[in-house]
Amino acid sequence: MRRKKSRSGDDSNDIDLTPMLDVVFIMLIFFIVTASFVKEIGLDTNVPEENDQPPPEDADPNIVVDIRQDNQVWMENRRVDTRAIRSNIERMRAELPDATVIIRTHDRADASVYVSVADAARAANAPSIVLVPMPEEMRAR
Repeated sequence: MRRKKSRSGDDSNDIDLTPMLDVVFIMLIFFIVTASFVKEIGLDTNVPEENDQPPPEDADPNIVVDIRQDNQVWMENRRVDTRAIRSNIERMRAELPDATVIIRTHDRADASVYVSVADAARAANAPSIVLVPMPEEMRAR
């Protein structure tokens, strides 16, 4: 005689997923806790507040560096090579030791040019460096 196997129900064939879900949640918590979040580094710029008043008559002269739209650097109404910026600022600081270096940039100029000009000004021991947007009347040049 043959014996029939008796089944107590369909539950004996199902796979219990609870332990697998526990492992997945534990791994998720582990990766969230141990993840290192990257802090993006930006440019530290000193931008003054907008002011429509002209400077006073007895104001100290400043060293002005213009960065044009095509990334050309201009000082004293002449084009300057990026390698000569530091020496020009040092020469001008010899005449004006307390002068602030003002970097006027076009909004389409590359940030790398600004960084190289600011680094040259820091290397020339400029007391302060200020970034200002280029005025509208100068943008056409």
